[in-house]
Amino acid sequence: MDSLTQIALGSAAAVAVMGRRTAVWKAALWGGIAGTLPDLDAFIDHGDAILNMVRHRAESHSLIYLTLFSPLLAWAVSRLHREPHLFRRWWLALWLVLFTHPLLDAMTVYGTQLLQPFTDHPFGVGSLFIIDPAYTLPLLVGVIAALALRRNGRGLRWNTWGLLISTAYLGWSVAAQQVATQVARASLNEQGIQAERLLVTPAPLNTVLWRLVAITPTHYHEGYYSLLDPRPAVRWTSHDRGPELMARHGQAEPVARMAAFSHGFYRLRETPDGRLQVTDLRMGQDPDFVFNFDVGPVDAVGSVAASQRSSRPDTEAALAWLWRRARGADLLPMGAALAAPSN
Repeated sequence: MDSLTQIALGSAAAVAVMGRRTAVWKAALWGGIAGTLPDLDAFIDHGDAILNMVRHRAESHSLIYLTLFSPLLAWAVSRLHREPHLFRRWWLALWLVLFTHPLLDAMTVYGTQLLQPFTDHPFGVGSLFIIDPAYTLPLLVGVIAALALRRNGRGLRWNTWGLLISTAYLGWSVAAQQVATQVARASLNEQGIQAERLLVTPAPLNTVLWRLVAITPTHYHEGYYSLLDPRPAVRWTSHDRGPELMARHGQAEPVARMAAFSHGFYRLRETPDGRLQVTDLRMGQDPDFVFNFDVGPVDAVGSVAASQRSSRPDTEAALAWLWRRARGADLLPMGAALAAPSN
């Protein structure tokens, strides 16, 4: 999730655990700090853009390492504020903050390596977009109320309600994802698309509109389904994955690394100047993807460090399309050549 959300969750969790045992500002401050600590790994440069991607949310997001780190942080905080008698309470609060950070990240599609060092498998439920105001706002309101109303104790109740509402929203996101998944599978069967893998993840900023990606050996099929659509159907657009390039370069280190991290949701293509690009299909929308990488000349893949070649759509046009499509308008994805008439 984004940094603001992690800070808000960390502050809310710490305030809830510490209660009136210490000043609310102390709990909110250290909860926010601990809530953002795991993401400092983003500043580590591994010398290769793909490595930077797959090594983010790795050891710093391990439930095991964070659990081992939590008593050290709690000891430092309790001594700093001259509250050694609250060490165990600070330990519980900061452990909860550190522990929930990667768990929340795992609700997104990116991939979080929760069980380092035993496995580098990137876990990702994919039911929550990386930025979702409906999740973040209740946490922010609760923390702000706890700070503003700290003298009469009502703020702590606001904080608790913020945590409860945001947690309920996580449950809603999983339920909505299952509905979209059922619609997507039914649509694929009706249209005779034999998908090896199916990705169902929310479009930006909401859990009403869902992006669907179905993978076959040669193509990926992209579609959208809104819970407000008048009927449960999906309009798919088909795109080449580069099967010939996969046969030639699938074992090359950068390609294999991307294939594993993306759970097979990737494509290869050759640029006009003879360079190979590998794309993570999970984040973006054809033809614009955040994680698109140049991995060198086609005849010498991996000979140079991978470099990122992100592509983003026009923000204003994308938000307008998102709003209309979420409300049930019959629109093809923005990248499609033709769009159907809106309702």
